[in-house]
Amino acid sequence: MEHKRIAIDTSKQVFTLHGIDQADRPVLRRNLGRAQMEKFFTQQPPTEVVMEACGSAHHWGRTLQAMGHQVRLIPPQYVKPFVKRGKNDRNDAEAISEAASRPGMRSVPVKSAERQAEAMLLSSRDMLIGQRTQLINAVRGHAAEFGVIAARGTANVEKLLQVVADSASGVPARAQTALALYGRKIAELDADIAALDREVAAQHKASEASRRQATQPGVGQILALALTLTVDHTQFESGRHFAAWLGLTPREKSTGGRQRMGGISREGNERLRQLFVLGATAVIRVAKPGSKLATPWLLQLLERKPRKLAAVALANKMARIAWAMMSRGEAYQQPKSVAA
Repeated sequence: MEHKRIAIDTSKQVFTLHGIDQADRPVLRRNLGRAQMEKFFTQQPPTEVVMEACGSAHHWGRTLQAMGHQVRLIPPQYVKPFVKRGKNDRNDAEAISEAASRPGMRSVPVKSAERQAEAMLLSSRDMLIGQRTQLINAVRGHAAEFGVIAARGTANVEKLLQVVADSASGVPARAQTALALYGRKIAELDADIAALDREVAAQHKASEASRRQATQPGVGQILALALTLTVDHTQFESGRHFAAWLGLTPREKSTGGRQRMGGISREGNERLRQLFVLGATAVIRVAKPGSKLATPWLLQLLERKPRKLAAVALANKMARIAWAMMSRGEAYQQPKSVAA
């Protein structure tokens, strides 16, 4: 039987299918084990297959595309409003199919294995940095219990460990042993992060698109490479839509003809949003009248608004410029007023 659409609610071992015919009537409702998936879809004529853009979705998307099927990945937050009462796997699969039927429903392009592998460098680096931060916080916390403290910053942790290891510090021997273990783990992570930084730098240097993004003030090689590897600019109609996807636009709560704008939505890609705000903060830190980075718009904004709010507004503008650079394939062009 030919299906108009087959929706799949994925999991580690059990996959729930919901298929509809040309009249949008459900004609397929069944569960498949992981080992049965490829065999089932090999026997099906080419059809539209939709899934949520979650764990392992890109793998199955590539597998099904190789069989001739048309695959669509829908963000989970867009599927949630279509789930009926009584959440279960079958209702979830039906909700995915219902969401895919909407004309304006957005989808996520299926990534190639090579693109996912390249993006793993950045995610691995973030994870290791997070683990190092946890260990550093643990060292500071435990050392403070014995009255040993140090100045802020990663560079001062080694000095703190040296003070703890000193017999004159008054730290018990067992605590010294435990903190020395933390110190060795921090040193190992430092070496691993440094190795990843070299790989990221080489990857950035080899990518023309990434180097082009880095010409914008506030965009370093990490953000430039993240934009190149994780963003498909064709999925957005404009720079404003891209900024909204990043969660840098206000959340609207308007009703009865009254417009009410709240704080930023913080939806979309959290890591990219964080990098844009950090980059904007770095620009604001050095933005002074007469400097190359101080545009009239930014200087006027800093006179009227707090620095953190201005950083978010600048991050929004940077995101729009980044989208324009991606869509046009051009490098950053300095505003004429600043260039003059």
